[in-house]
Amino acid sequence: MKTALMAETMRVSEAWLAAAILVGAGLYQLTPLKGACLTHCRSPLGFLMTNWRDGTVGALRMGTRHGMFCVGCCWAVMAVMFVVGIMNLAWVASLATLVLIEKATPLGFIVSRLGGLTMLGFGASLLLT
Repeated sequence: MKTALMAETMRVSEAWLAAAILVGAGLYQLTPLKGACLTHCRSPLGFLMTNWRDGTVGALRMGTRHGMFCVGCCWAVMAVMFVVGIMNLAWVASLATLVLIEKATPLGFIVSRLGGLTMLGFGASLLLT
């Protein structure tokens, strides 16, 4: 009987869990919340210009708020690392490239949606096999 959810290769060992992560991440990539977080995360200067607060407490509040947008933007893609292997450098570089394209190029929203559809497809294929 298997009791570990992570294999020695630093990826989830159960197909159902990998499928759930992929489907969840794929669905999140398609939500308006992801889009809103991506919008804020794409323009840190714009965020500073519209949310500026003076002092140490103000800086902490700004940093916390902007950090929440960045986590909201990237958590789903980072969760996919549990499916492909946390220590697999090729996948880490691929997912980092996806995040970079989402945040730094005009095609970011399209790439985000395509990534979500791809994750949904792979998650569904895991569930069906």
